[in-house]
Amino acid sequence: MKSEDRPRRRVVIRSLVAILLIVAGLGGVVLWQNSYEMKERRVSIRQDGHTLDGVLTEPDGGAAPHGLVVFVHGDGPIDATHEGGYRPIWEALARAGYASLSWNKPGVAGSPGDWLEQSMDDRADETAAAIAWARSRPDIDGDRIGLWGASQAGWVLPKTAAKTAVDFVIAVSPAVNWLQQGRYNLLAQLRADGAPASEIDKEVAESDAVRRLMKRHASFEEYVKAMGGPDGMTADRWRFISRNHTADAKADLRALRGVPVLLVLAGHDLNVDTADTERVYRRELAAGGGLEVKRYPDAGHSLLKWPVEQSAARTALTAIFAPRALFVDGFLDDQRRFLRDLGASGGAAS
Repeated sequence: MKSEDRPRRRVVIRSLVAILLIVAGLGGVVLWQNSYEMKERRVSIRQDGHTLDGVLTEPDGGAAPHGLVVFVHGDGPIDATHEGGYRPIWEALARAGYASLSWNKPGVAGSPGDWLEQSMDDRADETAAAIAWARSRPDIDGDRIGLWGASQAGWVLPKTAAKTAVDFVIAVSPAVNWLQQGRYNLLAQLRADGAPASEIDKEVAESDAVRRLMKRHASFEEYVKAMGGPDGMTADRWRFISRNHTADAKADLRALRGVPVLLVLAGHDLNVDTADTERVYRRELAAGGGLEVKRYPDAGHSLLKWPVEQSAARTALTAIFAPRALFVDGFLDDQRRFLRDLGASGGAAS
């Protein structure tokens, strides 16, 4: 080897070592940030001859039996951990002394069934079965079981409470009326995108046409013909919407009167009309006196920080390197405090 090559070789080696150290350091940060103070294990829940593939987390080091928070997903093909997004929430609840239970939607992550074949009543039956399963376990305190649900779960939470006793509810960005929510979402998204009035009028007219098709229980083929093509809609999704588009939580919410309810609302919600949701919850639950409303002005629909929710890349990077920082400030702490306050009033664990 020529003598002048040796310094160059040393520079290359040092550069490689530095890169490896950086990579190792980043790997350590990722591992540390994605380690949670709780125990997590897979469970199977039987319901009407079917199996729900779930995840049960429990406080790390706390004495059983634990109170339990049963998670009810929003719309879409969601797995038990919501691709890991639930874990920071589960950890916060574990710090309040609570276990958490969640499961794959039917047909997701290898689970049997098809979530697109479910009605909101079907989802409530499924949730009630999970609560019955939990009450049979010696490590769960059957007198301290509540619900956590987001978005579309707004129709499932009160239906579940009508089927089986629950001790509290945490409702995150819950919808109230399916058709009203759909119209609000359409207009909010168009306005956020800066759509001109002509485009808004066109989209509203098409939405009205779809509503008329649903009202007369039109088939998917009729929908495609009327709209001049599927426009991204699948036959399974059309049947799901047709089955559920009349959902309205107003009457069902009465099942939550007297139950402690934490209503969580975002300031930048393009999916749900939060002002209407709060108005309905206050009206229907006023007699029970158990409603607490928390608003987060800097949050999007998923209660992520608004700048994070607006960027897919930023969401992905934050989820990897600092998953707890995904959520708007106060969101995790307020849920932990809500559960601890229940314990202080005699309704839950300390």
